[in-house]
Amino acid sequence: MHRRLRLRYSRDFRRLRREGQSKRHPMMVFTYAPNDLHHNRYGFITAKQLGHAVKRNRVRRQLREVLRLLHPHLKQGYDVIIIARVPLMGQPFAKIQRIVCELCDRAGLKAKEL
Repeated sequence: MHRRLRLRYSRDFRRLRREGQSKRHPMMVFTYAPNDLHHNRYGFITAKQLGHAVKRNRVRRQLREVLRLLHPHLKQGYDVIIIARVPLMGQPFAKIQRIVCELCDRAGLKAKEL
């Protein structure tokens, strides 16, 4: 995922947690809010409860790949944070992809059908 598409600053994460809307799933929380840009930015939160760094990094890589594939099909101009929950650990990529698509659809961020 390109650097300009990533949320990097704690102030952006705080703003989203404070002002954003959330959609929940047993495996993750999807928080989103409009930004003043012409593209989306994505951030990921993986708590230490998920396991050691190798496991957390794997979850982040999977989520980044899902959003990289989904990005052209989403409405632009939003900041998105995905918070991974413990049941997400060890899930196959296809299931993670399906859950993220479902949450994007529930949030009304899908612009085009896949």
